[in-house]
Amino acid sequence: MSDKPTQSSKRVLDPISRVSEILFGLIMVLTFTCSLSVAEAGREDVRTMLIGALGCNLAWGLIDALLYWVNTVSERGRGLVVLRRVHHTPDAQEARELIADSLPPLLAAVLKPDELDAMRARIIEQCEPPARVPIKRDDFRGACGVFLLVFLSTFPIVVPFLFMHQASLALRVSNGIAIVILFVLGVRLARFIGARPWLMGTCMVFIGAALVALAIALGG
Repeated sequence: MSDKPTQSSKRVLDPISRVSEILFGLIMVLTFTCSLSVAEAGREDVRTMLIGALGCNLAWGLIDALLYWVNTVSERGRGLVVLRRVHHTPDAQEARELIADSLPPLLAAVLKPDELDAMRARIIEQCEPPARVPIKRDDFRGACGVFLLVFLSTFPIVVPFLFMHQASLALRVSNGIAIVILFVLGVRLARFIGARPWLMGTCMVFIGAALVALAIALGG
């Protein structure tokens, strides 16, 4: 399925956000599985690791969801502040600067002053911006999506430990699954940003491995 949103069906989370949340969840659970001493691990050690991994991603999923909601509402509030200032300022130059600063840099760089003035005129024609930041259903949908991406990313990595009694074999299978997921994430991201899929997939595997090693080294 294409990542390009349509007017009738637009995903709440963009591809970069989805990849980032899954990557975050994978790194968290891999810090548990990869720090397990398979040579000495018994079923009780594996059980403790599984509970820790699930609990950690459950907690961070909730935290990340809350942070997403706060960030989304805050960005909308900032947008309203800009709209009010553009709506009320008599200074055309200040209005142009406000509009340009609120746009992506690449887009703002190609807009001419008269185009910014046209945008200002459209804003002034609109009704007075709302006094309060509106809370939308998509804000909660996005937060739920963030939570599910972080939490559910735990399961593909820990499933081998549930069905394999040999911890060393389960770890190899788990790491293999993680490599495949990281590569697929890189390919999906490459298609969205216009990069080479195989190169981005390979880079994502190495980036994920490096982040896991760093987290373990720092006691994560």
